[in-house]
Amino acid sequence: MVEWPLDGALILRNTTGFALALTIGATLGLGLTWFSLRDGPISGAVDIGPWRTWPGLGYSEADPYGRAHLARTGDLPLGAGEGIAFFASRDSSGAPLEGACRYTIAPIAPTARWWSLAAYAANRRPTPNAAERLSFTSAEVTRDSSGQATVVTGPTAQPGDWLPTSAGRIRFVLHLYDTPLATGVGSRQGMDLPTIKAEGCE
Repeated sequence: MVEWPLDGALILRNTTGFALALTIGATLGLGLTWFSLRDGPISGAVDIGPWRTWPGLGYSEADPYGRAHLARTGDLPLGAGEGIAFFASRDSSGAPLEGACRYTIAPIAPTARWWSLAAYAANRRPTPNAAERLSFTSAEVTRDSSGQATVVTGPTAQPGDWLPTSAGRIRFVLHLYDTPLATGVGSRQGMDLPTIKAEGCE
């Protein structure tokens, strides 16, 4: 039986290298996963203009990334048949939404019995503002002769239905309740979601 001499320095180097590789791999993997889940699950997304939704989050069979996203954010998705939420972090031209800018969201006339539109800050909380206006609902907005609504946003008061925002990255959340889109969103047919048009920044 041949006995191979053990080199303590070699063993230490191999062990250190293995531990370093394991640490780098774990850090990189966790970091990429967190980045991927920051704005929502990395799979199952449906995009309609500037709006994005994840129809599968309301089902018990949500994939692991969807469940991880919900665990990280604490969000409670609407159940299948209750409604659906659409999120926008960019305007219709693709530029990131900034609370210091003014936007026109129109026309708002979704196929839903009731809807709400809110602005959230980067910390996922409603944008603070002196007017204490956190959202608009379909019961509060004014409508034109065709039944469509328009909401304007920005840090200073605007004519019409004004949703205040504050400086920093923001996102809009459009909740639709009692809507056929909750079960047929994957087809993208009959979706009348509004555009988000930038009107300038302050």
